[in-house]
Amino acid sequence: MRYRIHAVGRLTGGAEVPGDKSVSHRAALLGALADGPTEIHGFLESEDCLRTIAAVQALGADVTRKGPGHYRIQGAGRHALHEPDDVIDCGNSGTTARLLLGVLAGQPFWTMLTGDASLRRRPMARVAEPLHRMGVTVVGRADGTRLPLAVRGATSLRGGEFVTPVASAQVKSAILLAGLSADGPVTVREPSPSRDHSERMLRRFGARLTVADGAVTITPGDLRGTTVQVPGDISSAAFLIVAGMLVPGASITIARAGVNPTRTGMLDALEAMGARIGLSDTAEDGEPTATLAVSTSRLRGTTVSGALIPRLIDEVPALAVAAALADGVTEVRDATELRVKESDRVAAVARELGRMGARIEERPDGLVITGGSELQGAHVSSGGDHRMAMALTVAGLVARGETLIEDTACVATSFPRFVDVLNALAGHEAITVES
Repeated sequence: MRYRIHAVGRLTGGAEVPGDKSVSHRAALLGALADGPTEIHGFLESEDCLRTIAAVQALGADVTRKGPGHYRIQGAGRHALHEPDDVIDCGNSGTTARLLLGVLAGQPFWTMLTGDASLRRRPMARVAEPLHRMGVTVVGRADGTRLPLAVRGATSLRGGEFVTPVASAQVKSAILLAGLSADGPVTVREPSPSRDHSERMLRRFGARLTVADGAVTITPGDLRGTTVQVPGDISSAAFLIVAGMLVPGASITIARAGVNPTRTGMLDALEAMGARIGLSDTAEDGEPTATLAVSTSRLRGTTVSGALIPRLIDEVPALAVAAALADGVTEVRDATELRVKESDRVAAVARELGRMGARIEERPDGLVITGGSELQGAHVSSGGDHRMAMALTVAGLVARGETLIEDTACVATSFPRFVDVLNALAGHEAITVES
């Protein structure tokens, strides 16, 4: 599948983004581990999140789809999941694979996990190593650090403190999930705070969890089913936000977007660049939400580094498009993690946006983007990375001439209606989908 794109003269109106991917994954996994039913509203029905639904079904949770984005999960409880009949295929979803390792840590049976070619290249050692120290057996490719992996858990794991080398919500979450079945408290300490969806949701499900002095501690125990309202995904909203800032005369609103402070680094970075972003209708039901108002803005370069990086790591491709058209230089540092996403996003951003005329220098841990470019339509490729596909689409909306993006089916992993939403805001078919 590919997109054919022409520049637009406007983007106006209201939009909604799909449910938050991170929250949807966690709601399904905790619902399966809980005693009693869990009702999930606004669940992201993307390929990645549906892989997690299929996984918990394979492990013995009873899942009923009651309507679009509305799921009821009858939890099996921590001690009643069972060995699946077949290999669990995580597709392209790193969150499914890594968080499942944490769930399976407390299950005394073998489970085999695999994924697509991209996921099989992604590192699993940072999760497997601490789980191994807790008493979990993980074997597979590359000495148990690449999918496919076979996992055998235990009903009583070793507690203790775990210091992670990088700030990673997936690593932290896997250890906390395993901690539900430990023989004592489990503490995770990170070099800087990562997104805290797991902590918020674990509390909602009744877990005994504390956060203090830069560390998160969970005390083993049972979970109880609850109701989860999934907010709109700020990572998906980021692409609409950047489009709304770059297209001349644009004015858009995005309703009920998640504004969890551990996820709003992109908003902070864009505001530092001079963007105008209004927040209204703020609310909180486990996760904070707001309506975002965005209009065309004159942007200037900035530096993004340090503790800000974990708060916008998934949005860097969108940020790079904004930086390419901003005044001055933007530097992204301390972002080595970008190299082990669905693609090497440092290399992909520099290569593909470079083909469109952006001036981008690749660094080992990030990018230097010299703004002021006039983007030109070009033949580019996402490399199977959904966030690259969406970033290139936004670039195509402000580029001179036609842009053709190859390998765009991957967008369905996080934002299935992405093209429909942008075309509605443009008022015509600026983006056509070709098979």
